[in-house]
Amino acid sequence: MTDINAKYNQADALKDEGKLDEAIALLNEILEEDANHSISHFALAVLYGRVGQHDKAVEHGETAVELDPTDPFSYTAMSVTYQRAYAGTGDESFIQKAEFAMEKSRQVGEQQRMGG
Repeated sequence: MTDINAKYNQADALKDEGKLDEAIALLNEILEEDANHSISHFALAVLYGRVGQHDKAVEHGETAVELDPTDPFSYTAMSVTYQRAYAGTGDESFIQKAEFAMEKSRQVGEQQRMGG
């Protein structure tokens, strides 16, 4: 697992340097090793959105939510991904999905506050 964490940190540094394609490639390598590495899916959702590959951004964001469905932040991040996909494509279906994801974030957060 340490190797995956080191690769993730390297991908994060590449992102910070503006080397988005290299960061994307490294994150995909991580997912070849561990398809359930949710933070890599989240990172790819952001990076694919930045490079205008909104279908891939949405795909990775949705996978991350599936992997971590009890974290309200997962849904908030997914809402942002949908909003960016709408901005990049003009596809209004992403607005409805963004609103649903934000509502789900509120619901999951409320369930956690209520203790279950």
